[in-house]
Amino acid sequence: MKTIKCMMEHMYWADERILDALKESGTKDKDLLKLVRHVAAAERVWLSRLQGKGSAPYSLWEEAEDLTAIRTMFEENAEQYRVYIEGLEESELDEMVDYANQSGVPFRTSVRDILSQVLLHGQYHRGQINRGLRIESAEPAQVDYITFARL
Repeated sequence: MKTIKCMMEHMYWADERILDALKESGTKDKDLLKLVRHVAAAERVWLSRLQGKGSAPYSLWEEAEDLTAIRTMFEENAEQYRVYIEGLEESELDEMVDYANQSGVPFRTSVRDILSQVLLHGQYHRGQINRGLRIESAEPAQVDYITFARL
């Protein structure tokens, strides 16, 4: 659990840093804004599944123009994940979660694998966002885990 908790803290930190980089860049690139909103929405979808709720109300690929609303979503996600993780026992990591994907297809996945998906998915897309920022000649966010671990 110690590793998962630490990696989750890295995710919250990295989410905030990528938003700061997007804000500082002043980008109007709709694809980058859509991508960062997608990360926030996906975190929420997976949390909803972990909580035994449906994820159908959440749209993963909406257009986004307001970084403030996305920041709020990330903050709410972090708060709810912290509560979820604090209540989670090591023995529960291998429990299976039944859920349907956004198309309604049923799946069964362990809590451990869902949390791993959330962590890796966000990092993958933060890399894409940083690449987009570089293309715009803007400063990318340093979101490497080792940078976080040194804080």
